[in-house]
Amino acid sequence: MEHLKRKPLFNPEGDTDVRKRRMINGNTTNLNDFNNMKYTWVSDWYRQAMNNFWVPEEINLGTDVKDYPMLSPGERRAYDKILSFLVFLDSLQTANLPAVGEYITANEINLCLSIQTFQEAVHSQSYSYMLDTICEPHTRNQVLYQWKDDERLLLRNTFIGDLYNEFQKDKSPFTFAKTVVANFILEGIYFYSGFMFFYNLGRNHKMPGSAQEIRYINRDENTHLWLFCNMILELKKEEPELFTQERVNIYREMIREGCRQEIEWGHYAIGDQVPGLTKEMITDYIQYLGNLRCSSIGFEPVYEGHEKEPESMSWVSQYSNANMIKTDFFEARSTAYAKSSALVDDL
Repeated sequence: MEHLKRKPLFNPEGDTDVRKRRMINGNTTNLNDFNNMKYTWVSDWYRQAMNNFWVPEEINLGTDVKDYPMLSPGERRAYDKILSFLVFLDSLQTANLPAVGEYITANEINLCLSIQTFQEAVHSQSYSYMLDTICEPHTRNQVLYQWKDDERLLLRNTFIGDLYNEFQKDKSPFTFAKTVVANFILEGIYFYSGFMFFYNLGRNHKMPGSAQEIRYINRDENTHLWLFCNMILELKKEEPELFTQERVNIYREMIREGCRQEIEWGHYAIGDQVPGLTKEMITDYIQYLGNLRCSSIGFEPVYEGHEKEPESMSWVSQYSNANMIKTDFFEARSTAYAKSSALVDDL
């Protein structure tokens, strides 16, 4: 089929047999039946995502207000540029996910995408809260719209935006698959040099509130990564023609290019000007992430010799671990709510 079927809003003739349900080109009723799901992993995902609920203003940024003017020039430059990029990513996700969902004919997957869309909006709000708290209005607007003046940032945003825009013009199953992989790359690679920067500030006892905000965001992104990983695995089973060796090579090259751009961005935004981080550390960590993402969806690695987490970056996992109970890393409360006894955090 050259074009995907757009899911109907109301479809009395839709299939009620879950065995006939498909990720794309199915015949959905759009009924949200929580007791009959084809993709059984959705039940755990849904509970996890709901347990992750949080509000940005819960986190105290009082120390950050004092720390921000005292950051070194390299740290402050990186803080502003990375925050500007993260705001763009989450804003783009908020707008794009409903467009993807229009062509997914498995109602339980669309339930997940609805929650993710809400969480991406919360992430955008959290970045605004950070900026509103630590910056005066003029500086805040400069940070939010740096991509209009910074050619490197504009180029980065354009690359991501063009990947999503392709699906707006071409509704073929292959373009849909590329869009899903692009989402997987965004959730699993594009955020991470930014996350590591904020965690590095935290371990240097700077901007603890900002680092804690990022931990909450990181926890959500882990579930988003889990979602798109499983969507790809389901597509591999249902639509094997989308995963011929030729097409898998295209997806792998997308992952490699995503890593290349993230490394280049990390070198530009962070470089060797931030205490505790170097260009070499950034490169090693992003290449490791690229291989990790490939292995999780059954692809061959894209970087030889980078299958294990670099020892120099092992501290990142400690900060991003959603199950970690409050330690002296942060003065804020634990990210693990009492209502959620165990958080999935293995991607």
